[in-house]
Amino acid sequence: MRWFSAGGDDYARYRPTYPVALVDALASAAPDTRRAVDVGCGTGQLTALLAERFTGVVGLDPAGEQIAHAVTAGNIDYRVCAAEHLAVEDHTADLVTAAQAAHWFDLSAFYGEVRRIAVDDAVLALITYGVLVLDDDLADRFGTFYREEIGPYWPSERRHVDNGYAELEFPFERLDTPAVTIERSWTLEEFVGYLGTWSAVRRAGEADAGGLVDALAADLAPRWGDDRRVVRWPVTVIAGRVR
Repeated sequence: MRWFSAGGDDYARYRPTYPVALVDALASAAPDTRRAVDVGCGTGQLTALLAERFTGVVGLDPAGEQIAHAVTAGNIDYRVCAAEHLAVEDHTADLVTAAQAAHWFDLSAFYGEVRRIAVDDAVLALITYGVLVLDDDLADRFGTFYREEIGPYWPSERRHVDNGYAELEFPFERLDTPAVTIERSWTLEEFVGYLGTWSAVRRAGEADAGGLVDALAADLAPRWGDDRRVVRWPVTVIAGRVR
């Protein structure tokens, strides 16, 4: 059995969504709630939450496959474009977000586009969640998989996720945001489905090393059993005022 695939449908099914407290904090910090722009939106995990707080939301992603499987709502407008060339009108965004995406951007070009589309005092938030945390009886085996087995297949940009965006340039006045954690209660199948959305897992598969995920699943199965386990991700937010 193959435990993973690269389709946008799996991305939509398995990628975790974001804490409501974070979305509320960003909406409160924005100068208005007329429009939010979610860059690198994927299948809309954050976009859909923003749509509950903003009159209109634009979700942008360069992958049409992701947009095709995105969460829909009457006030969400999805567009296919790169972060360095945002398909958004000048001075119309009260909030700009990039969730689990900014480490892929040409940040200089992206920040120039943010300044173009932002209204005065708009908020920009770069959001990332780090390496997932499992229960103690599962952690060692997963740690070996993450560091030693799948680790060589991560693109170099992954280091920014691992260090909580500490090395990313951010030329805006910083804003405080609440400390939040993502939590999900998952079966082993759901957990492995999430791993299948990783770029490193896709690269391993292309290099004929896709069996790494199957081996991990086989080793975890006796301990995980049929129960649901809590999976946690620490969330880092770098937010600032665009002026």
